[in-house]
This record gives sequence, structure tokens and C-alpha cells, in this order.
Amino acid sequence: MTYDAIVLAGGAAQRLGGADKPGLLVGGRPLLDRVLDACADARTTVVVGGRRPTARPVRWARESPPGGGPLAALDAGLRHLAGHLAGHPGGHPGGHPGGHPDPETGPAAAQVLVLSADLPFLDRDTVRALLDSPGGDGALLRDPGGRDQPLVAAYRAEPLRREIALLAAEHGALAGLPLRAVTAGLDLTPVTAAAPLASFDCDTWDDLAAARARIREHGTVLEQWITAAKTELGIDLAVDTKTLLDLARDAAHGVARPAAPLTTFLVGYAAAKAEAAGADPAEAVAEACRKAADLALRWAAEAEAEAAGPSEATGSG
Repeated sequence: MTYDAIVLAGGAAQRLGGADKPGLLVGGRPLLDRVLDACADARTTVVVGGRRPTARPVRWARESPPGGGPLAALDAGLRHLAGHLAGHPGGHPGGHPGGHPDPETGPAAAQVLVLSADLPFLDRDTVRALLDSPGGDGALLRDPGGRDQPLVAAYRAEPLRREIALLAAEHGALAGLPLRAVTAGLDLTPVTAAAPLASFDCDTWDDLAAARARIREHGTVLEQWITAAKTELGIDLAVDTKTLLDLARDAAHGVARPAAPLTTFLVGYAAAKAEAAGADPAEAVAEACRKAADLALRWAAEAEAEAAGPSEATGSG
């Protein structure tokens, strides 16, 4: 499903003493990059806030006036998105002047994902649940406490633009207006079937400490680390954690402890060569793991036979 994304990253972070909230690290990665990873398959992503390095390319916009609040920021993101899709800032949404679609992006997407930049546990499954919801004007996440989250939502683009335009005409400006002024006029479906922590945001230093601690919990630390490492290395590959850990165990026990990390490195190198030759990446990893694990098990069996004595080692009776 084609969609565009707007990430709001320009708040004052008053409860964090004015710290650069989107740049704060959780699990070694900036909060903004974590959110961008959740919407990585968006056709176009606009970040409303101050420019900064990001893990993947985005387009930048700024609300007017700076610090004008989330509704003004959302309007700035929509305007920038429409101008980009038109091919120039004053064009028509969805095509070049004259009605021809932009050759790079095509017509404007029917849905716009709207996210705040401080959601460390937002994931792609939650994003997909929002986009797939059959709501009339869109869908927004309802957290475990029963609160609706308009900054974790997928909106139908045209109703959203319409309501913002009506508010701008009524009030003369959008700065300082709350988001509920827009959402109150929209038919939005609440989505509850999502990760329990998807709406957790880092508004305070205590929130940040809690997020950092949860990232390192025993049940999730490996998944979080692998996701962070793949992003850092520019790898988009499903990792069979159990297979790799089993291989590392067999190499460590059957050969020597240092063999575990060295063997997994060699498996990665072999899989990369196979992929370069045209193999499916996941199948290449699985095949390399199988071969290395079989070798480690044969190595261990040979050592056990030697320890048992000459008859076992030669296989004679």
C-alpha cells in the first residue's frame, strides 16, 4: 500500500529542559531514526523540524512560526509534501502544472502516516495495522490506557487537508491550536491490536531511562541489538537468530570458544559472496550456517571419539 509519512520533530522538549529530543539515544540509535525505521517503506517522508543527520534520506520542512505547535507542524508537512509531489513549491498536488503526474513520485498517496519523533518502540507491524484499518477518514492508535494517539495515526489525505484548511480559515492561523481541533472533525477508527509499547513516548528524563532499560531486557535485547546493527550496517535481511546462535554454540563447544564469533563472521562473508552471485540472501545465510554447523558437529564428534580411545577413533570393534 502506497503512503507518505510526516514525522513531527520540532517540539520544544520543555520537560527535557530543551534537550534535542529527536537526537536522544535509545539502544545506541537516535529516537528519530527509530521512528524513521518504522515507516521505511513510505514513498516520501517529510520531517518537520531542524535538519540533522538521519539514517535514511528524508525531506525537511519547518512550521511557521517555529514552535507553533503540532497542528502548524502537520500543516507544514502536508504543504511540503504537496509541493514536492507537484514538482515545485507552487504546483498542484499529484502532478506537474497541466495535470501530468510527477515522473519521480506519481500522484499523491491517499494516506498520510503522521508520527511524533519520540517513539522508541514503534514498529512496522503497528504502522501496517494503522494503514490497513478500514476507518472512514483514517485510524489512530489507542494506547493500553484507552487514550487515543493522534500522533501515531494514518489519515486519509484529503479529509485531513480539508479540516486543516477549515481551521485556518476560521482562526486565521494554526499556531497554538491543539491537534484535537482537527481530529474532532474526522471519522477515525481506533486501533488497539498493536505492540503494547508502540505509543510509549519519551517526554521526560524518566521516560528516557525507562526506554533505555527496557531495550536491554533479557527477552528483547537480542532483537533490539540485531535491528540496530542491521540499520548501522545498511543491511535489510531477516535474521534467523536461533540458527546463528546454534551455530555459535556448536563452534564454541565443538572447537573452541573463539571459534564462535570467527565462524559467524565467515558465514556472513560466504553468504555475501553467494548473494553477489545471484543467490537469495536468506537462503544463502541458511546454507552457509548449515555447512558450518555440520563441520562443527563433525569436529566435535571426532574429538569425542579420540577421547574415548583408539577403538572409538578408528570406528573398529
